[in-house]
Amino acid sequence: MLKTGNEHLQSLRDGRVVYIGSEKVDDVTTHPAFRNGARSIAEIYDMKAADPRFSFKEGKERYSAYFLRAKTREDLLKRTQLHRAIADMSHGLLGRSPDHVASFVTGMAMNAAVFGEFEKNLLNYYEHMRREEVYAVIPPQAARNPDFYQKQNLPIPTLRVVSEDDDGVVISGMKMLATGAVFANEIWIGNLIPLAPNQLTESITCAIPVNAPGLALWSRKPFERHAPCEFENPLAWRFDETDSMVMCENVSVPWEKVFVHMDAVLAREIYIKTPGHCYGNHQSNVRFHSKMELIVGLASKIAQASGASEVPAVREVLGRFAALEAALGAMIAGQLQDAEDWPEGFKTFNRRYMYAALNWCTESHSQIIDALRELCGGGIFQMPADITVMHDPILRQQFETYWQTPQLAALALGHRFNHFVGNTQRRHDLVIQNDDVAVGDGAHRQLFVSRHAQLANKKQIERRFQGFRHFERHWYSTTRQRQHHDV
Repeated sequence: MLKTGNEHLQSLRDGRVVYIGSEKVDDVTTHPAFRNGARSIAEIYDMKAADPRFSFKEGKERYSAYFLRAKTREDLLKRTQLHRAIADMSHGLLGRSPDHVASFVTGMAMNAAVFGEFEKNLLNYYEHMRREEVYAVIPPQAARNPDFYQKQNLPIPTLRVVSEDDDGVVISGMKMLATGAVFANEIWIGNLIPLAPNQLTESITCAIPVNAPGLALWSRKPFERHAPCEFENPLAWRFDETDSMVMCENVSVPWEKVFVHMDAVLAREIYIKTPGHCYGNHQSNVRFHSKMELIVGLASKIAQASGASEVPAVREVLGRFAALEAALGAMIAGQLQDAEDWPEGFKTFNRRYMYAALNWCTESHSQIIDALRELCGGGIFQMPADITVMHDPILRQQFETYWQTPQLAALALGHRFNHFVGNTQRRHDLVIQNDDVAVGDGAHRQLFVSRHAQLANKKQIERRFQGFRHFERHWYSTTRQRQHHDV
C-alpha cells in the first residue's frame, strides 16, 4: 500500500509523548516547533505515490521502491532514483527520511538467516513495514561507559532488558539520538556501535511504536520554532527533522517484534553480515550528494553576488567545491556500476565504494562548512537583523539604494544561507573531503578552476535554487500587498 501525506499526518496523532523542555506537545502535526517539518515528510509520501517510477509491484500489491530487494543492477538504480528524488525535496537536509531505516530492514531481509531463531520475526517485520508504509528511525547508541555508573553506585542509563516473560521483554533506559522520531511511526532499537561481550541485556534489537506506553521523546531545541518566516529561514522553516532522546520506562515489547536478544556480537553483525548497512548508507551517500549540490550552487551565488567570483583565489575555491561534488557523484555511480552479487540471488551496491564515500564525507564536513563561511566574508553581518526593514517605505528605499549589487537577489540569499551554514553541525549532516584536487603548478591550477561552472553542472545548481526563487517571489508579492494596504 502506498501511503498518502494526509494518511501519514493522521498516523502521527496517536497520543505519543513528546517534550520540549517541560512543555508537553499534544500534536506534532500542528505544534509551531514541528508542523512544517511534518508537512515536509508528508510531501515525500505524496510525491512517490504520484509517480509509478518510485514503486514496484509484487503480487497484487504496490510497494515503495526503497523496499525493493534488488536482484539486478536495474533494481538498484530504481532504489537510487527514489533516494535521489526524496533527497532533492529537502536539498539533502532530511537525513532520516522514510527511506533510511526502511533500507536497513530491506537489506537485512535479503539474508535473514543471520538472525537465527528470530529470522521469521525479521521477515514478518519487513512485510509489515512495506505493507503499512511504516516510517521508522534508529537511535544509534546510549551511554558508552557503564563502569562509571557502577563505580558511583548509580543506575546505568543505557537502554536494556529489565525483565522477560512468555509475552515478550520489558526495556528501560535511554537511547540517543533518534533523529526524526517525532515524525516517525516506530523506532528501531539497535546497536550500530560494538558492545562488550558482557553487555547482553543491552544487546536487545527490537521495534516499538512511538506511542508505546512508557516511551517519551525529549526533543532538543527545535530550529523551526525560532524561524520567524519562510523567506528568512527557508531551510529551518521546513526541513528541521529534530533529534530526540528516547526515554523508556518499562516499555513492553512482544516477542514478535524482537530480533536480537542476549547476543552482544549478533547485535552488530546483523548490519554487516546482511546488506542492511550498505543499503542504509547508500541512501546516506545519495542524500549527501544532494546537499553537496546545494553547497556548490550556494558558493557560486555568494561569489557572484559580491563580485568575488572574478578573484583568482575565490575561483579556485569554487573549482574545488565543484570537483568535490563531482567526485562524490562518481563514487555513488560506481556503487551501481560495480555492484556485487551478494547475498546469493540478490544484488548489493559495491560496499567498498560505499564505505569510501561514507568516510570521505564524514571526515570533511567541518572543513567544507568553514570554507563556505569564509567565502561569505562579512556580507552576512552587513545584512539587517530581519526582513521587516522592507515593511517600512523609507527603510526599504534606503536598503535597496545602499545594499544593491549587480545581483541583489543573490546577496539577499546570503542572509538566508547564514542559517544553513550555522546550523548544520549535527552528527548526521556530513560533507566533503579535504583533498586538494587541483594539482600541478599555479598555471595549471588556474586553468582547472576557471572551468568550475562546467564541472559543477549548471543545470543542477539552477535546480537547487528554484525553491529559493519561489520564496523570493512570494515574499516580494506579500510585501507589495502589505505596502498597498498600509497606504
